Amino acid sequence: MTTAPALPGRTDRVADHTQRFAAFLDDVVAPLETDLAARDVGTPANPRLDEAGRMHPAVWEARREVQRRSAAAGLYNPHVAAGVGGGGFTRAEMQHVEEFVYRRAGLGLGLAALAWTEGANPAIEHCSDAARARWLEPLMAGEITAAFANTETAVGTDVLAMETRARRDGSDWILDGSKAWITNAHFADVVQVVAVTEPGAGTRSLSMFLVDASAPGFSRGRDIPTMLDDGLTGELHLDGVRVPAEDVVGEVGDGFALAMAWINWRRLCRGGMCAGWGEWLLDRALDRAQQRTSGGSPIAELQSVQHMLADMDADVYTARAASLQAQAEIDALPGGAFGVPLHPDAPRLTSLVKVINDEAFFRVADRAVQVHGGTGLRIGSPEEKLFRLARNLKIPAGTVEIQRNAIARGLLRRGPR
Repeated sequence: MTTAPALPGRTDRVADHTQRFAAFLDDVVAPLETDLAARDVGTPANPRLDEAGRMHPAVWEARREVQRRSAAAGLYNPHVAAGVGGGGFTRAEMQHVEEFVYRRAGLGLGLAALAWTEGANPAIEHCSDAARARWLEPLMAGEITAAFANTETAVGTDVLAMETRARRDGSDWILDGSKAWITNAHFADVVQVVAVTEPGAGTRSLSMFLVDASAPGFSRGRDIPTMLDDGLTGELHLDGVRVPAEDVVGEVGDGFALAMAWINWRRLCRGGMCAGWGEWLLDRALDRAQQRTSGGSPIAELQSVQHMLADMDADVYTARAASLQAQAEIDALPGGAFGVPLHPDAPRLTSLVKVINDEAFFRVADRAVQVHGGTGLRIGSPEEKLFRLARNLKIPAGTVEIQRNAIARGLLRRGPR
């Protein structure tokens, strides 16, 4: 008998974490989901929205309860550096954790049990000791939530063109500007704002600030409905917001590198997310093909359906394998995935993870809808929701076109082997 080779990142602590996570989903999350379902406020994936177009507060609070309990159980922060109290997992390890969470939680409340954009992240780890006590530790405990505010109405990928400004006033900073397309804009307690501190200084022109969402001059703008229809995206406005020096993240001028650390984190998370959801959709498609009959036989006997299932499997398998390999290579680089400065080989590998998964998962979701037929078109079905989400993925954290640019730059810099 042959033994399958060990996959990168499949360690004993990953096995322990996912085993405890499975028990948490059964013992803690499942009762909370039952209670939420009885309240008729929508689901975590398709929440009812309030009069302002924002996620229903009952759904939001259910997510928050999961976050707090997950943090208390030691499950919320495996991706955070050990030096600031997190699990210190490598990116290859995190792919296995993220894949497990997305596959097992599906579109349920369990997704909130692992900190995503609302929690601690690689950029905020560079905060001062004072900010660690005020912001990072409460984030890791699930006591508060965050938002990352980089994008502006007219500024997406070209971050150096942003108009939000920060000027010194004694030891403090005064921030003015507006941000748009911000996830968790309506609920965040602290916002990681990227602003211009030295115009014309290129990648050193930006700095990152931790902004108290209750500070004078800070306001939440309109909701921005998107195809995700989750009531979480909106505008933020800063009108003379005072930020103390200790809430500068890293050093003044580090904003571009720190913003890229956050963005690259979200790009690399595509590997586990798309593998987990892809496997879930494939399982559902297999069940549907075997249960649904046409002409007295399961549609699984139709070659056209078999080919769709085979193509789904091929996309999930190849994207997952590529992501594990790329993240293992990134983990081996000096500074890893989020070093400041970032190793020059990391951008190409990171962009490969994003573009491969964005495009493969879109094909998987598309075929999942097709296998389910009319039921796959039903608004609110997992297939319909994930089809919309898959289309969405091609834009945030850098479009697939931008990823190809980064890949090509990396190849040209490296040259022929």
